[in-house]
Amino acid sequence: MGKYFDMLMEDVRMREGLSSCMNCGVCTGVCPAAEFYCYDPRQIVSIVQTKDDAAIEKLLKSNTIWYCGECMSCRPRCPRGNTPGYVIQALRSLSQRLGFFVESEKGRQQLALKRVIGESILRTGFCLYPKLVDPELHPEQGPVWKWIYDHDEQVYEQFTPVYRKEGCGALRKADEQTMKELHRIFEVSGGKALFDKIEEYSDRKAREMGYDGANDEYFHDVYTTNNGEHSI
Repeated sequence: MGKYFDMLMEDVRMREGLSSCMNCGVCTGVCPAAEFYCYDPRQIVSIVQTKDDAAIEKLLKSNTIWYCGECMSCRPRCPRGNTPGYVIQALRSLSQRLGFFVESEKGRQQLALKRVIGESILRTGFCLYPKLVDPELHPEQGPVWKWIYDHDEQVYEQFTPVYRKEGCGALRKADEQTMKELHRIFEVSGGKALFDKIEEYSDRKAREMGYDGANDEYFHDVYTTNNGEHSI
């Protein structure tokens, strides 16, 4: 009893984010995600406060903890100075650490975030780089984006002279020293180890689901699947 709660309390965000919750529900009342998703930060905090291992493990394996947009609207509104958003961040980190994230549809999309945003940072220094936003994975962007994607140099060179080139300005190519420093930051901070864990757990789950590992087919399905049961 309390094993997962103790693990959560090792996270500084948890210690700062939850100290004296009285379960008033103000956080849920102001939460943008709660308005549209099956999501209730008050209820999540209530579950965590029980210190019940079975209940917290169920939470760690659920879609629920992945609905938060981390806008932190809850932080200034709480009459007791709690931050449910920090509690959610701690839950997410523990779910990734234990491999529980692969047990839910939205949790499995951590692989998509790692490969799209994470690898974009490690390859280019930018969170999102135009040439890495694949039109096949973003049909909602429509045919205009496909044209921009295919003619990226023609388009972006109108706005910046350093597009995909070294220099100063938007969409530049990061120099070699900057990229070395960036990779070193990921190694020292534990980011690379986390990325490796996400790949490891995703590969294991993919094989369990009948895929040949976390291959392109699995990635595509994880990226695009939405069972439509997440909204209120």
